[in-house]
Amino acid sequence: MCCRGKRRPKSCKADWMLRRLKLFISKEEQHPNRREITSRRKLGSLLFSLEKLISFGEWGTVEKMKPSPRFFLAGFLSLILQTGICYGIKWIALSKTPSALALNQTQHCKQLEGLVVSQVQLCRSNLELMQTIIQAAREVIKTCRKTFSDMRWNCSSIELAPNYLLDLERGTRESAFVYALSAAAISHTIARACTTGDLPGCSCGPIPDAPMKMKKSGSQANKLMHLHNSEVGRQVLKASLEMKCKCHGVSGSCSIKTCWKGLQELRDIALDLKNKYLSATKVVHRPMGTRKYLVPKDIDIRPVKETELIYLQSSPDFCMKNEKVGSHGTQDRQCNKTSNGSDSCDLMCCGRGYNPYMDKVVERCHCKYHWCCYVTCKKCERTVERYVCK
Repeated sequence: MCCRGKRRPKSCKADWMLRRLKLFISKEEQHPNRREITSRRKLGSLLFSLEKLISFGEWGTVEKMKPSPRFFLAGFLSLILQTGICYGIKWIALSKTPSALALNQTQHCKQLEGLVVSQVQLCRSNLELMQTIIQAAREVIKTCRKTFSDMRWNCSSIELAPNYLLDLERGTRESAFVYALSAAAISHTIARACTTGDLPGCSCGPIPDAPMKMKKSGSQANKLMHLHNSEVGRQVLKASLEMKCKCHGVSGSCSIKTCWKGLQELRDIALDLKNKYLSATKVVHRPMGTRKYLVPKDIDIRPVKETELIYLQSSPDFCMKNEKVGSHGTQDRQCNKTSNGSDSCDLMCCGRGYNPYMDKVVERCHCKYHWCCYVTCKKCERTVERYVCK
């Protein structure tokens, strides 16, 4: 298809506008002091033109799929939250949004914690998406806490968003994990919301790539590190697609089978990222030719792999409380006396010893199935011995 001449196909117009959008964002990176109101008007004009093309099903070679403008905006908003207009992972503070806040009026966007001015503008024009973004922030915190519950660093500082301690403000392997998880979680949550019908305007359409732009403060090395780790999170999410099937037929037979590709649970994706966290590579910002790159500190020959998490600064051992380095310590943390892993009392308590205590546990017992079709159980109480670090 020829994209030259006065009468260009509308699919070419979409490609042309995307190139203008990318050029606009790249210019914003080069000239950060440009007046914000002018930038917003230009960006809004480009997005409006793209919406018109998309809404009429004129998106290049995927015309038959008819991607909706709402899905494009969901993707664009997810890019914005992970990119430059965003201040890193401070948007996770959206998890603190009160449930009573209906978010059905534009003035509600000013009440959301963790958003910068440009994100508030996006919120006002995409109110129907904000509940999904808030849910993504809550999923990041819940999943991170669960994934690291057996480690000295148990991701508790993530709940301080947007005012993090140094364990997440510096270029540590802990911040590498949180950036990767948050990038995966926001895409995962939007995808799930589309499939469950919470975002009814979704359809099968591509999300255009845009250059990522980080906040003005902070070193270039930190920016490159966060961009890399965010991309690792998205790659792990893409790789998590698995084939799921459902059988149809008489009496449970599988005469007809329906199969589809679906995403794994976010907790499984987090476990993959945790393995990458444990084997993360320490890097340095080193000049190579006319530019600087992140290269492994100990293995200068091998370049950084696209699939591995990277970090710039070593973390403390998190044994003792020290807010200067972002360590909450492990005092009063529960440990497992019989374990040989990271949750063992020897490792968790850093050799300080532990104190036993008795705990009463109430659980279901003596369950019976009744025809048809319910189960009744009794409640039983038992005493277990637990241990906490000194």
